[in-house]
Amino acid sequence: MKITISKENYLKAIAEAESEGETVKAATLSRWLNVTAPAVTMAIKRLKRDALIRVGEEGHITLTAAGCEIANRILNRHHLIERMLTEIFGMEWYKVHEEAEQLEHAVSGDFERRLVEKLGAGEACPHGNRVDVDTPADRRRRGLKTLDDSTGSEAVAVTSVYERDRRLEYLEGLGVRPGSRVSVEARNADDVLTLLVDGRPVQLGRFGGAEGVGEGGVMPFTLALPAPAGTTRREYS
Repeated sequence: MKITISKENYLKAIAEAESEGETVKAATLSRWLNVTAPAVTMAIKRLKRDALIRVGEEGHITLTAAGCEIANRILNRHHLIERMLTEIFGMEWYKVHEEAEQLEHAVSGDFERRLVEKLGAGEACPHGNRVDVDTPADRRRRGLKTLDDSTGSEAVAVTSVYERDRRLEYLEGLGVRPGSRVSVEARNADDVLTLLVDGRPVQLGRFGGAEGVGEGGVMPFTLALPAPAGTTRREYS
């Protein structure tokens, strides 16, 4: 069985979409990869033929063990390339995802091993994400939640962001990045959050599926951990 770049992209997209809480169907992959519905249909047939995915009665797509192994290998290479670009070459964290998308298929096993020797394994990527598939349920078990779930007057520490979103540079400009601490001040009727970032009020609303990551729209793709006990708002100003 030949594993093409196209197959790798589909398998990785399924794993990433599941990590972001989506139920993966053909329409999900069409939107995720920006390809036509007929192209997705053909790809699904090939992946199913090669026993890399399962397709349920309602079109729900999941990875088989073999498909998951390939997806994890590409995710790991993507993760290492992002770290290489930031930790070795000093590239801004919000730029490295697109670069890694282009380079991940060209990395050999030997180069991957050299990167692990240089950077170490198990560290989070520049966006704060784990290298393996990390579902919303997994994150909730670790005490994480999205900003969408945060309530008013709550201090949180940003641990990670959904790296596919196009607004990462915008967030960086606001001071919202992995490792930053913010205070959730209020939520209005339109689900717009008012955050206090470095003493400045910042408003963030839902981002629609066409430009964000989810069909129903999500708050700006940050995962937040409640700030440590004893933290005061003065720490954020």
